Amino acid sequence: MSEPLVFRFDVDGDDFTSAGQASVQVKKNLRQLGLLPEIIRRVSIAMYEGEINMVIHAGGGKAEVQVDNECVTIILEDKGPGIKNIEQAMQEGFSTAPDAIRSLGFGAGMGLPNMKRYSDEMNISSVVGEGTKIVMKVFIR
Repeated sequence: MSEPLVFRFDVDGDDFTSAGQASVQVKKNLRQLGLLPEIIRRVSIAMYEGEINMVIHAGGGKAEVQVDNECVTIILEDKGPGIKNIEQAMQEGFSTAPDAIRSLGFGAGMGLPNMKRYSDEMNISSVVGEGTKIVMKVFIR
C-alpha cells in the first residue's frame, strides 16, 4: 500500500446514540484490510474514547483515520472549548463532564488516559476557546 487509505467521519455532538459509530466503521474497515485483531482492538478503543470526548465536551468534531504499511493514524479535531490543563486532563479519574453526562455512565475521567494507553504515540494540541486536535498512532508490528 503506497498511498495511505483515508477514512473520514463527522462526529455528531448532540447524539450519544450515534457516538461510537465511526469507531465501529473503522473496526470493520481494518478487519477487511486484514489487520491483526490486537491492532484493531487498540485502534477501536482509542478512537471510541476520542469520539465520546468530542460528544461530551466539544459538541462533536471530525475524525480521520489513515492506514499505511507502518501504522494507523487517528486524527480527531473539534471546535470545542479546548482543554485548560492537558496534564491534569491526562490524570485517571479527572473529569469536567457535567453530572447529567455522568448519570448516563460517561465522564469517568478515563477517556484521555485510555487513548494514551491504547495508542503507541499520542499528541494533544489544544487552544482554550478554539478547540482541540489529538493525533494518535498505533503501529502495525
